[in-house]
Amino acid sequence: MEDLSIQIETNFVSLHKRLYLFLRETMSIKEVSYLSVVVRQENAVFASKVSLNQLLSSLKTAIVTVEEIGLKQATVCSILLFDAVRANYISLDKVKVFFGEEIEVIIQGLLKVYELESKKTDDKSDNYVKLILSFIEDIRVIFIVLSMRVQQMREAKELDEKSRFDIGVETLFLYAPLAHRMGLYNLKSELEDLSLKYTDREAYNYVASKLNETKRSRDQYIKEFIEPVQKELQKTNLKFELKGRTKSIYSILNKLKKQQIEFDSIYDLFAIRVILDSDVEHEKADCWQVYSVITDMYQPNPKRLKDWLSIPKTNGYESLHITVMGPESKWVEVQIRTRRMNDIAERGLAAHWKYKGLKAESSFEEWLNTLRESLENRDTDGENKLEDFKLNLYDDEIFVFTPKGDLKKLPKGATVLDFAFSIHSKVGSTCVSGKVNGKNVPIKYQLKSGEQIEINTSPSQSPKRDWLSFVVTSKARSKIRQLLKEEAGKEIDFAKEMLLRRMKNRKIDYNESILMQLIKKLRYKTVTDFYIDIAAEKIDINNLIDKYLELEKKESEGYDLTLDTSADKFKLPELKEDTHSQDELVIDQNLKGIDYRLAKCCNPIFGDKIFGFISSQGIKIHRMNCPNAHDLFTRYGYRVLTARWTGQSSTSSSYTTVLSVIGNDHIHIVSNLMSIISKEEGVQLRSINIDSDDGLFKGTISVAIANTSALDILMKKLKEVKGVKQITRLN
Repeated sequence: MEDLSIQIETNFVSLHKRLYLFLRETMSIKEVSYLSVVVRQENAVFASKVSLNQLLSSLKTAIVTVEEIGLKQATVCSILLFDAVRANYISLDKVKVFFGEEIEVIIQGLLKVYELESKKTDDKSDNYVKLILSFIEDIRVIFIVLSMRVQQMREAKELDEKSRFDIGVETLFLYAPLAHRMGLYNLKSELEDLSLKYTDREAYNYVASKLNETKRSRDQYIKEFIEPVQKELQKTNLKFELKGRTKSIYSILNKLKKQQIEFDSIYDLFAIRVILDSDVEHEKADCWQVYSVITDMYQPNPKRLKDWLSIPKTNGYESLHITVMGPESKWVEVQIRTRRMNDIAERGLAAHWKYKGLKAESSFEEWLNTLRESLENRDTDGENKLEDFKLNLYDDEIFVFTPKGDLKKLPKGATVLDFAFSIHSKVGSTCVSGKVNGKNVPIKYQLKSGEQIEINTSPSQSPKRDWLSFVVTSKARSKIRQLLKEEAGKEIDFAKEMLLRRMKNRKIDYNESILMQLIKKLRYKTVTDFYIDIAAEKIDINNLIDKYLELEKKESEGYDLTLDTSADKFKLPELKEDTHSQDELVIDQNLKGIDYRLAKCCNPIFGDKIFGFISSQGIKIHRMNCPNAHDLFTRYGYRVLTARWTGQSSTSSSYTTVLSVIGNDHIHIVSNLMSIISKEEGVQLRSINIDSDDGLFKGTISVAIANTSALDILMKKLKEVKGVKQITRLN
């Protein structure tokens, strides 16, 4: 314990010294000395192991902002003072007096974030919306929040399994995409890898071990590729650096899943990077010169050319990416950029940030404004707001042109209608078709880079609900929903008036509680849907009034018509009596007896590592390595719950799983397989499907089984059958 305290104190002093020297570059001795006094006295006042670790974590976070993002002194001061302000050791007024208004504003933003994080409710979507709104008020707060999350993830290995899973899913859903949008690619990759490590350790270890196994041959190949390129580039008198970079574990695993291939089949495990020392006025010419040298040596793939020199990404990323056929007929990605471009690639928008003017790049300001407008829209629910936020973090971009030749950047997959809304909401809402390079196209047409678009409008056109199924920009989706709601409001007013008039004509008194009970009995999810159907004449009003009178009569006879109007589509079901004996599940905060279903996409069985997902049909249980897990974590992280099996599974328990079998087509092999299955206690054969072709057989076996231990025993016995080459469990 004493050694640990000494180590913490030593680390504290070392980090404090590094930050002191950094702060002294622009701050006076008086300012830095007072800041040191505050931090050291806070250390003395709260001198416990927890507080020392907290202070050490703050110093490490500050180092991240300085050395990995490149932020300035004001941001670092804010991080160092934040804990002191939060603990009421120093007031915001004193911060303003001694350190200036700029630091006070940043700390106010951090306090809002801290307050929201410490007051989380059951509605995760609402929590996330409020959290995002709080830290997008000031771009520096976003950088600090990301730095804090990076440090939390680096230290999360000390947490329990549930906490690691929760922070991993949250990071994958919210913080890693945000780091990507800010152009912080190194931190984004680290957050994704750590998230994978905490949510699916088995998959993480598999890719990591494969990378380790192939490291020597990969390094040798990179050397063979680089050496001749280096010799040719030296003849040009360009100043450059050449290096190879292995891609992240997370991105490699995504390729394995998307392309459904084995590890050995991935050709782009690494990228070669050429970094030039060029003057700004010669940057593009020098990059294209390198391109010419490399493509003269190796055959390029024209479909894989990505030119972000001429048109940088929205987050400021500039680079020239090419893919060439290297030695041994292997495709190799080469990234060509200058030192300045590389700095932007690693530090993102922080490299553009103009601290004195307090203005970010205009494109990023536009993005922030669009995001704020979407998240502050009262007509949109939390789920749709989060969907808009995710759309705002799009990865691939296309660039298209207006009829006048102005360039517009849109996410990949954007349609003519998205383009129309990007020009103006009125243009979008009255859009009927478009012209792409002079040719008429429908509003659903997906745009391609380089196309010139003209929008055709009509005053009689109005937004349609099916538009939401194909637009991909948050601006278009948000505006369409708003316009549809306004139109629905008019229909609802009309329907209400018509219903009340009919009731008045029949001399019936209106009772809202009875009508609400009737709406619920008719299985409408919302009152709005009910009135829209009346306006669309899908409901016979006279028949409706008759049902209303029946309910009114029951009430007068003493029936309890109490209505629970607090139901939420995605709220956890009420706890019920435990219907599972020993093989029950524990979901989220140690909740037992909750109704759930086992997901068909991955067929979890007792003993699998699992998680819960709140769907419109209730809670579904998925395996951690479910093929849909990545999509659920990244798109719907706020609906993900921790889950685990508890107790022992009984032999009467039955879970369905499917096995894939491959082997040589021997006589009686199918009957031998069936014989082993029939002899296994607690295992039932559901179906078997075998195809034979030219001496080989391939097929699937579906069995009902008690748990993973029984499955492991069964698979081991099946592998011993003569002729069987491979037995694997399918998703």
